[in-house]
Amino acid sequence: MEDVPTNPDSGKVYRLIYRSRNCIPDADRRVELGQLFGAARSQNKKRHITGALLLLDDYFVQTLEGDEQAVTALLSKIKADPRHDSFEVLDTNLVATRVFARWAMAKVGDDLDSPDINLIAHADGISGAASRGDSTPEQEGVLKVMRDAAHGRPLASA
Repeated sequence: MEDVPTNPDSGKVYRLIYRSRNCIPDADRRVELGQLFGAARSQNKKRHITGALLLLDDYFVQTLEGDEQAVTALLSKIKADPRHDSFEVLDTNLVATRVFARWAMAKVGDDLDSPDINLIAHADGISGAASRGDSTPEQEGVLKVMRDAAHGRPLASA
């Protein structure tokens, strides 16, 4: 996916980070998340939305990047999804460029020692895809915010 500005007037990209509680029963998570990720990757690509997802215990922390209208429309759909509750927007910004330009969906490791994994969705669940290389310093800054949010630590600025 190209890293193109999505706000032509300012040359900026809208970035939103949220946290929510995962309400999918443990027994159903593998299949349900596979279906969710498959649909999300496809729709996000069509809408030119990129980002990263951290799953930790019963929490989702996700970063979405793209056109502000597209991201806020997606956010409304996510908020209405019964697979989430305790929804909280952690940060919104117009930024110079996408930090996850090549990530339509990825699972972020919950600490610095856990790898970040690009995901492939299948009918029966999800699996990891080949890594696309090391993170940039800008990515690491946003990933730190996501990891801190998942662990309930005070948030640094994205």
